[in-house]
Amino acid sequence: MAIVATRNLRKVFPHADQAAVNGIDLETNEGEFLVFLGPSGSGKSTLLRMIAGLETPTSGEVLIGGQVVNDLSPRERRIAMVFQSYALYPHLSVYENIVFPLKAQGVPKAQHRDKVNWAAGLLGLELLFSRKPRELSGGERQRVALARAIVREPAVFLLDEPLSNLDAKLRLSAREELEHFHQRIGTTTIYVTHDQVEAMAMGDRIVVLHQGTVRQIGTPMEVYDTPADAFVASFLGSPPMNLFEDGAFMVGFRPEHLQPTPASDPSGLHLQLRVSHLEYLGSEWILYAQLEGGRFADRQVVARLPSNTSGYRTGESYAFSVSGEHFHFFDKASQKRLPVRPAWP
Repeated sequence: MAIVATRNLRKVFPHADQAAVNGIDLETNEGEFLVFLGPSGSGKSTLLRMIAGLETPTSGEVLIGGQVVNDLSPRERRIAMVFQSYALYPHLSVYENIVFPLKAQGVPKAQHRDKVNWAAGLLGLELLFSRKPRELSGGERQRVALARAIVREPAVFLLDEPLSNLDAKLRLSAREELEHFHQRIGTTTIYVTHDQVEAMAMGDRIVVLHQGTVRQIGTPMEVYDTPADAFVASFLGSPPMNLFEDGAFMVGFRPEHLQPTPASDPSGLHLQLRVSHLEYLGSEWILYAQLEGGRFADRQVVARLPSNTSGYRTGESYAFSVSGEHFHFFDKASQKRLPVRPAWP
């Protein structure tokens, strides 16, 4: 359950216009599930690979358990990494895949069966020992990759988008298995994903990355409810936050906070919306509209409404409001969250 930390970690690839990872400082809590979240090209996988020892930092330090490990090999760092591809040996059985790292480490053969049974038992693989990877489902292959990682009893797990090759149904069940697995093992885990639903559902804390820098570190509730800047505000949430420029600052509100009811306080805002498009998603409606009149006239806005909402039609105009407590304000120049609400509206 070692603590992982980076100190001013930086990576510049040859001929690149900018650093892939640019001066990142972070530290895990002992035994936590930390998620690196960001769009493609944000530096999350490069950061993970530097922690793993698969990529050499241009500058800065990686620490595991308080020890600087920059000069140590991946094996010496006591980490286990599971990749997007799972990288199972196709000619080996499930048992042979799981036992492989024990053989590579020179673990006495007498210990192999007990260690493999322990790892497989945690993930429900005991009945699959004789099968080859081609005979397994995507979810089963993912569990074999995890078993092969945990059989080494590493200090840290590093998972690089391990669910991205699964279909939606399998992703959900595999995500649940990963959460239960971490609860049972309690080993410090760093998980890379571009999927905000995975990050919000699984992470004890989320590291939001963009253009090689950390934009915010916090619990799922913190990064969603109090985004540190306009990027985090717009990246977290589906649909994303509605953001508008207003003088020297930007103002935003979540789609679920745009409601067809009067604002309950004087700091709220009344809006007139002309509906341009409606999407019914079973559990909710997504309403796309254009603002009419006022300071944000002709701007596009998105609302999230309960599934039992009815009566809205495209092309029609309706009154909505946002309560003052739900507004977010950001400096237009720096994009940073304003510590004090400006005089608005």
